[in-house]
Amino acid sequence: MLQMDAAREGRATEEMKSVASEEGLDVRELVEKIARGTVVIPKNRLSSHRAVGLGEGLRTKINANIGTSADASDLETELAKLDAAVEAGADAVMDLSTGGDIDAIRRAIVERSPVPVGTVPIYQAAVRARRDGRGMISMTADDMLGAVEDHAKDGVDFVTVHCGVTLEVAEHCRRTPRIADVVSRGGSFLMEWMAHNGRENPLYERYDDLLDMCREYDLTISLGDGLRPGALADANDAAQVAELTVISELVFRARARGVQTIVEGPGHVPLHLVEASVDLEKSLCDGAPFYVLGPLVTDVAPGYDHVGAAIGGAIAAMAGADFLCYVTPAEHLRLPTVDDVREGVYTLRVAAHAADVGKGIPGAREWDDRLSQARRSLDWEEVIRLSLDPEKAKAFRDASPPKDDELCTMCGEFCAIRKMTQVREREGG
Repeated sequence: MLQMDAAREGRATEEMKSVASEEGLDVRELVEKIARGTVVIPKNRLSSHRAVGLGEGLRTKINANIGTSADASDLETELAKLDAAVEAGADAVMDLSTGGDIDAIRRAIVERSPVPVGTVPIYQAAVRARRDGRGMISMTADDMLGAVEDHAKDGVDFVTVHCGVTLEVAEHCRRTPRIADVVSRGGSFLMEWMAHNGRENPLYERYDDLLDMCREYDLTISLGDGLRPGALADANDAAQVAELTVISELVFRARARGVQTIVEGPGHVPLHLVEASVDLEKSLCDGAPFYVLGPLVTDVAPGYDHVGAAIGGAIAAMAGADFLCYVTPAEHLRLPTVDDVREGVYTLRVAAHAADVGKGIPGAREWDDRLSQARRSLDWEEVIRLSLDPEKAKAFRDASPPKDDELCTMCGEFCAIRKMTQVREREGG
């Protein structure tokens, strides 16, 4: 039985029980949220991946994008990135491959990953059309839907589909002055296809067929933001809002069919508009889980875009975003390395955890308090063990060993914590 169907019958699946236990929630509360569509568990019925919950009242989750390009298409490198992302604590990964044998790459990632895997099937359709000598503008509706089914058959748990890029939305985009125009690959493919063919987006036109397929595999739809802002100046403009309005309609249609649905969001958003962006999605899409890329709160930080994304991600998650797509230091510059992937996951995990503390997610603040208690006790072994990234914390401490093992080389003999411990002991005596 499909997750949403079971929830609407009041039945808790094994996946729901697992998520409830991990999140510290009453399983009945979780079942109700899945029935409403404010929580999803992306898990293809053919998948053996871990059950992960996304949505209202749950811990903020992190996704890591990996995948090849035409310039870099080594499978072993992508598998190493997968391993690094999972080790760093990613809750899901997406394979965005466009180079090499993308079928073999996807299948290898799906087989190896312990966490849910997502993809963007239109990349596959576009690559196939190009390799067949037809070009992307010659893709058919069957090409696009066929790619989705291929990914579903391989055990992919969620797919990004740019169903909201309609002819009407494309016209909004043409009339809206933008600095960065369209930066989504999937969005640009469909914009080009519609402009050349003068026809409606097949993913919108045949949305009911797509929902049929999702029901067959219990495939979760991630409604892609093809017109997401790629520059601060483009955030929350008419084109973006027009697409989100269509996506809202699609959320309700998917729920009516018992298909779990996520909504994707920006993008590049100035700090003062991040909360408004989240509020708008939650309002229009009736609390559907919100998946954001960052968002990045500045355009001037190539090499440090992971930091900009963490700032935006913390604010977005605090405002109600549920799923943060990491950004690596290589964003906008090149395909990320294994080290970039690791850095990206940990950086966005800081943002997610900070938001979870602010939102009162069960267990979040308690983690901080345990580490602080260990710090006050000068219990360095426990401080490192409780750190978000114990390996990095230990490396920093080991790189500069103190003369007194109880202290660190920042303050040495002037350590405030030890001094105040001595003061309190004297006061107690």
